[in-house]
Amino acid sequence: MEIQEFKDRVFAAGQAAGLEDMEIYVSKSKTFSTCVFHKEVDDYTVSVEQGVGFRARFSGKVGYAYVEILDQDSVDLLISGAKANAQIIESDDEIEFFEGSPRYPEVIAYNRSLEAISAEEKIEFAKALESEAFATDERVSMVNYAVTGYSETEVYMANTKGLEQSFERNGAVSFVSAVVREGEQIKTGMRMMFGNNWGEFDAERLAQDAVREATSLLGAKSVPSGNYPVLLRHDVARDLLSTFASVFSAEAVQKGLSLLEGRLGQQIASPRLTLVDDPLLKNGGASASFDGEGVATRTKKVIEAGQLTTFLHNLKTAKKDGMESTGNASRPSFKSPVGISPTNFFIEPGTLTYDELVTKMGDGIIIIDVQGLHSGANPVSGDFSLGAYGYLVENGQIVGPVEQITVAGNFFEVLETVEEIGSDLEFGSPGSRGHVGSPTLLIRHLSIAGM
Repeated sequence: MEIQEFKDRVFAAGQAAGLEDMEIYVSKSKTFSTCVFHKEVDDYTVSVEQGVGFRARFSGKVGYAYVEILDQDSVDLLISGAKANAQIIESDDEIEFFEGSPRYPEVIAYNRSLEAISAEEKIEFAKALESEAFATDERVSMVNYAVTGYSETEVYMANTKGLEQSFERNGAVSFVSAVVREGEQIKTGMRMMFGNNWGEFDAERLAQDAVREATSLLGAKSVPSGNYPVLLRHDVARDLLSTFASVFSAEAVQKGLSLLEGRLGQQIASPRLTLVDDPLLKNGGASASFDGEGVATRTKKVIEAGQLTTFLHNLKTAKKDGMESTGNASRPSFKSPVGISPTNFFIEPGTLTYDELVTKMGDGIIIIDVQGLHSGANPVSGDFSLGAYGYLVENGQIVGPVEQITVAGNFFEVLETVEEIGSDLEFGSPGSRGHVGSPTLLIRHLSIAGM
């Protein structure tokens, strides 16, 4: 059954059953992934997921239901399911069905030429990642994984108040991890890339960067414990920002789960730092013209020159605070209830290159990887204590690799003590916390526990 016919049947059946406001949220996703090991395809996955999420008001409460097939039986299941769910809802929160924004922005996030890249080409790219890694250095003993993936998403949303919108986006991702051995030492380097322009994917460069990082860590040792100036490489800074992104959610603030409560308009970060949420970013991994409630999206600076300017809102949290939604209602899938998340969420880049930041730091430590973000970071307090490795810097020069250290600090203090921001903004792979990016950050000091 076509989606338009399905929508009409659902709304007609719902009205006959006594439902009031109704809404359908349809999403369809296609994913492809292949992993190469020892020149052979070690894993090959293709999946398609489609379904319809349904919300409806009945007797003053809003019930939810979802189905994965568009047929008449599913129409009946949605109506009966939402009606039954509404009768057991205990929350008194008022849920708004949005009638639509006056206008919606044009968003470019789908590349037709990327869609046309064949599975064979993606497999050959993964094989090239592995072969290039081995060719880069004779000390490469293993390529843990060489992965190429692709995903595309289509979303359609409509309700009985006249809202009807849709969008689509796609992207490719590639990972390579290389293991080098020298004597008894074993080190690993990894590189990844996400984008939707296949022409920018370079297997040789990705593989060589991964191997060079692995070899650069040979001979690593610990350092004396103390407070050090720290350079958080772009990928580490990005992972920290992603881990603590929830503190900017209005829902977390209203529930007392963010220390930013009551700090709107205040200086919470270095004047050098501006944090942007941009759902309109061209070819962004989380770009969309409307959010999970049908509100038109817009670019906003969450932190501007160190000042907290807004939280991220959906309709419910915005109403509680007497303001408009920021267009950050999220639905990771048709099965999910409405929440809040950032979109393309990133720290604006500065003008200094990575090498210039190293020089400017003088003496300190570069952190290029951390472990334990799920267990060693507290999103409420902002505290973190993470295993790490990287490089020791003296007089503006990298003098050797560092391992067996723990870096500890507080996310809010990190924001306040940003001394410089690099020009090397880089995004990770999109996820439930949005598509997060960051340049390299020079932090005044962090606690390093070593030998």
